Amino acid sequence: MTKLTSKGKYGVKAMFELAMQEGTTPISLKQVAGHQGLSENYLEQLMGSLRRAGLVQSIRGAQGGYLLGRTPERITTGDIIRALEGPISVADCAVEDGRVVEHCGDPEGCMAKEVWVRVSESIANTLDSITLADLCREAKERQGMYYI
Repeated sequence: MTKLTSKGKYGVKAMFELAMQEGTTPISLKQVAGHQGLSENYLEQLMGSLRRAGLVQSIRGAQGGYLLGRTPERITTGDIIRALEGPISVADCAVEDGRVVEHCGDPEGCMAKEVWVRVSESIANTLDSITLADLCREAKERQGMYYI
């Protein structure tokens, strides 16, 4: 991922809304879309990836909808971004966790790759340090204005 796409942005917003509405009752995508100003059809596509990653559960039926797959304290923005966008990376030649991809055509190795790996890891660490619970707490401190 060299740039955060609408998948990641919408995914974080949708997961934030589920965390804010967390309880035993499933939340419909219509409700999530309405509160966050998102496309319901697009959210439907994203929820499949989030469900496969174990971040949400889907409940079928008339009273169905979505619930968080884990507590908000155990879901980070990094989890959401990886589920929807893939590994966090600022350059095609390097991905997080120090793995270097050798497809850039520099067989001797390029020191610039090390820069991109470090930057990617820094971004990943930041995303992994922010939980849905953190976002909810900050939103509540702003007196109910919880749009991100």
